[in-house]
Amino acid sequence: MINSNNNPLNILNQVYGYPNFVGEQEKIIRHVLNGGSGLVLMPTGGGKSLCYQIPALMLSGVSIVVSPLIALMQDQVAGLTELGIPALYLSSIQDSVENQENLKKIVDGRVKLVYITPEKLCSNWFLSFLSSIRVSLFAIDEAHCVSHWGHDFRPEYQKLSILKKCFPNVPRLALTATADYYTKVDIVHFLGLKDCPIFATSFNRSNIYYATLEKNNGKQQLLSFIIRHKSECGIVYCNSRKKVDDITNFLLLNNINAINYHAGLESDVRNQNQRNFLQSSISVMVATVAFGLGIDKPDVRYVYHFDMPRSIDHFYQESGRAGRDGMSAISVVNYGFKEIYELSQMILNGESSELKKRYELQKLKQMIAYCDNHSCRRQSLLSALGENITVCGNCDLCNDRNSLIDGSVIAQKVMSAIYRMQQRFGVGQVIDVLRGRATSTVQVWEHHKLSTFGIACEYSEKELRRVIRQLYSQDLVDIDFNTGALKINANSLPVMRGLKQVWLKSKNKMVRDIVTSSWLKTEIEERVYHNLVNWRHQMAVKHKVSHHAILSDRTLREIIQQKPQDETQLKDIYGIGTTKLRRFGSEILTILN
Repeated sequence: MINSNNNPLNILNQVYGYPNFVGEQEKIIRHVLNGGSGLVLMPTGGGKSLCYQIPALMLSGVSIVVSPLIALMQDQVAGLTELGIPALYLSSIQDSVENQENLKKIVDGRVKLVYITPEKLCSNWFLSFLSSIRVSLFAIDEAHCVSHWGHDFRPEYQKLSILKKCFPNVPRLALTATADYYTKVDIVHFLGLKDCPIFATSFNRSNIYYATLEKNNGKQQLLSFIIRHKSECGIVYCNSRKKVDDITNFLLLNNINAINYHAGLESDVRNQNQRNFLQSSISVMVATVAFGLGIDKPDVRYVYHFDMPRSIDHFYQESGRAGRDGMSAISVVNYGFKEIYELSQMILNGESSELKKRYELQKLKQMIAYCDNHSCRRQSLLSALGENITVCGNCDLCNDRNSLIDGSVIAQKVMSAIYRMQQRFGVGQVIDVLRGRATSTVQVWEHHKLSTFGIACEYSEKELRRVIRQLYSQDLVDIDFNTGALKINANSLPVMRGLKQVWLKSKNKMVRDIVTSSWLKTEIEERVYHNLVNWRHQMAVKHKVSHHAILSDRTLREIIQQKPQDETQLKDIYGIGTTKLRRFGSEILTILN
């Protein structure tokens, strides 16, 4: 059992093997230790879990951690066990014997952290059980799920409002990686956190290189990217199960180690695929957004959105699954006009209220603006999350500022056509008129008699779609997604009158590779590194955990670079805590020597 007399920094050093706290971590921990509740807003990979795990180890009693997914709870408990931290999870997939044994461990005080779903926690029986033991802390992870404005809304999370009533003296710590104003209001309301502090750190993930790619033979674009990163681990997101399976098969046929994941697979297959991905350092997970919530795999080197995400919040969460170890990573969004319509129809045909639909359409428009942005990708992303930064220098736009052309004239032609067609027609009809195509529909509506008929005949259909999409993303024209009709707006008028210049992207480019110098300097270092990686994989399989739960990539790098000669030197390596030193120290030193 962890010595509760240790101060937070001692536990950080000895148990986790980390040298120092970052950001607001220590401030949050001391606030909880003093009995305080609060809301923690911290980016993916920012170390949110330490904010409740360390207080849990220091406080008397058991801490309850609310988590939305069983697979997530299993992964977190396995990682804690490797650190020597007594933790377990309670779920419906466990048999009665296992559940009874776990409950006995809790009553006997043999565990410090218990992971549980909100449904199980809020059952009358379990609330009664908790009232009979000493609870030190409630940690509500993925707290944005409480809000119907949030992107992963779970109605069961709202039942957690009962915790303040039943356990008024127990601290409640809500944690999430992203929450806009309305989501924060809901979290504070439903979890009873009024007058409690909000701990917010920057959402900027400076190690991620952000890029977008206009879709043009999407499969080949994806394959080309993955081949250039074949020695790395990545996630490819698609917007449908059918497309996940199609892309997975396509990659397998091209000798890429691809694994699929979506809700349509049998649970055993899905869980095995997840385990295979967590224990691999070179595989590609092709998945719907059902995969990834809270998955702690630090060595994901890229997240590639084969389809555009439906909101900027979804994108931030999903892209943030790359580079959790703080090392260089890449985020790519492959997008096109077709997906804008598909996603808008998905929103409009949903069961949400009209107000919620308008809110989601606005989020979609922020995502489109991110993809078609002209200045700095990171600025656009963080601005949508309520944070302002200067240009980042680590995105495709900051690295290529010469890809814009003056599109004022073609913008005027498009707007003029929309206006003369009485703002009643969609993209296809407007493009036919601009290109001078006298289709039957054009003739029925007598649009071939308009002065704008054929005034952009030098452009292809694809080029005009790109122009119209960029005008929409710059809020220079509107789209009525109920009818599909293009409309001009107040921002169109200065352009039509020649008072405002319009800049458009000139061409589609390949995503730049991030080139880093090899940190393996000698043949001996390469051999030792590969021996350590192989050993790590064997240990991960043996212990049934992800390989980073054994040693992270950052830890491997420090071992190679610092070349510890004994356990005293090894314990100073990042990520080597007391338990890992005892379990693996001699084997690591044997490989090194």
